Amino acid sequence: MSKTTIMLGNEAIARGAYEAGIKLSSAYPGTPSTEISEYLSKYDEVYTEWAPNEKVAAEVAIGASMAGVRSMACMKHVGLNVASDPLYTFSYTGVGGGAVFVVADDPGMASSQNEQDTRMIGRAAHVPVLEPSDSQEAKDFVKLACEISEKYDTPVILRTTTKLAHSQSRVTLSDRCEVEVKPYERDVTKYVMMPSSAIGRHVVVEKMENALAEAANYLSVNRIEPGDKRIGFITAGVAYQYVKEACPTASVLKLGLVNPLPRRLIEEFAASVEELYVFEELETVIEEQVRSYGIVVKGKELFTRQGEYSANLLRRVIYGKDEAVFSKEATPGRPPILCPGCPHRSVFSVLKKLKLHASGDIGCYTLGAVNPLGVVDNAICMGSSISALHGMEKARGKDYVKNWVAVIGDSTFLHTGVNSLINMVYNKATSTVMILDNRTTGMTGHQDHAATGKTLKGEATHEIDLEVLCRAIGVPKVVTVNPFDVALLEDTVKSAVASDELTVIIAKAPCVLLKGQVFKNVCTVDSEKCKKCGACLRVGCPAITREESGVAKIDPTMCNGCGLCVSLCKFGAIEVVER
Repeated sequence: MSKTTIMLGNEAIARGAYEAGIKLSSAYPGTPSTEISEYLSKYDEVYTEWAPNEKVAAEVAIGASMAGVRSMACMKHVGLNVASDPLYTFSYTGVGGGAVFVVADDPGMASSQNEQDTRMIGRAAHVPVLEPSDSQEAKDFVKLACEISEKYDTPVILRTTTKLAHSQSRVTLSDRCEVEVKPYERDVTKYVMMPSSAIGRHVVVEKMENALAEAANYLSVNRIEPGDKRIGFITAGVAYQYVKEACPTASVLKLGLVNPLPRRLIEEFAASVEELYVFEELETVIEEQVRSYGIVVKGKELFTRQGEYSANLLRRVIYGKDEAVFSKEATPGRPPILCPGCPHRSVFSVLKKLKLHASGDIGCYTLGAVNPLGVVDNAICMGSSISALHGMEKARGKDYVKNWVAVIGDSTFLHTGVNSLINMVYNKATSTVMILDNRTTGMTGHQDHAATGKTLKGEATHEIDLEVLCRAIGVPKVVTVNPFDVALLEDTVKSAVASDELTVIIAKAPCVLLKGQVFKNVCTVDSEKCKKCGACLRVGCPAITREESGVAKIDPTMCNGCGLCVSLCKFGAIEVVER
């Protein structure tokens, strides 16, 4: 079959996994990688799953590879931190069937807490890294990654970025390649990484890297595109597209394999141009190596290490001009905000009223850090809210944490938060943990997890009961409340923070954006009773505004009748009615 279509980068990667004969893919959702698994789940030939975290996803893919089939694990760049433990050792064991780790970096931090560069992890872990420049390459490089993996006995990282993941370009499709399952052969020196085995495997890894580095000089994905000899660019990924747009006549060395680098090809290209630039987003991964070859090159002294690149950035540096087609007038500020009816808003309004601090985590609830809610004081990484609060208690004593709670989502709790809670139980903590259970993995677009009762493919499965789980690991007091029962929630929080025993409060209400929900009610304002005090506006619900007269106004197209504003109005000016 040969058909050309338009695909997002993530969709193309999923298609590439299908065509490459991959039989298993495991992932944890994380923007900008999430849609890969969602697209891949539509191919029945590939087993797909959501794992509770990226470490588990990586280990599932490693097990499948050891069993002789092609496998894949998908994650965002900070997810690779969680998966790096098995990855660093997997590079020593090598593979059975081809194994691909798809890792999506986020230059510009559109939805991330840092801006790390996966290419550096690839170098440190001795793992080859491929980087596509468009959707066609995103598809094709999955198959190439499998081939390199099997030929050189190594896992391979396919690195993408936000721009590639969420941009569309043309893709020519091919049929699925059914790959024969490799028979398993017991080999302790290869797969059991005790010191005596690992010492020998480290030597094997070095030989692999050297062999692939030599082969990289001849791979078709590393190619010289000759042009004007006065200026040359070494580039890769989406940055290559900016070079072709801004400097279409320049000579270009386009790299598809960015670790290990093709030194001989780079030296050949450098000798052919008068002035050489390295144009790469984020860190100086290519630039530093090129300089180490004794080649004079221009790079980060001209181009920033922060954020996404663009053709206009290149034009400004090379030509001293900017051909932006958009107005440079400042656009109105649009701060992120919780959705109307979000159960997190109710929780944070209570915490603010009680003048409590919240140790935060990764998810929609980070929006509790900004005005008008302003109760979340930290957010480090998945699962850290609980551990950080525990550290505060052990450092400053029980009385200090009477003004604190930890907040964490249901998916994030299962990701790594449960380990942190076990630590609190084991080490006799007395703090308060709030699990904000909105029945989904919300921030990445409503993916299921182990406590929703549905798999990635939408099939019914066992639904983990978070209250039962917390009791099972030894939490002495666990309470489940509806966050919109504001009076009960407030009393529960007061009791918990005053207590001398560890308490978990599960604030359970579905995300308002989950499919299938029907909102029968809406909130309305009685303008005669409204005292224009603004109390209902203090929680920042976007459905509530003010008329010119100062009277509160609720937009019925945005309101879902959660009733939080009713509890805030002391004058009875707001009520919940049927639509």
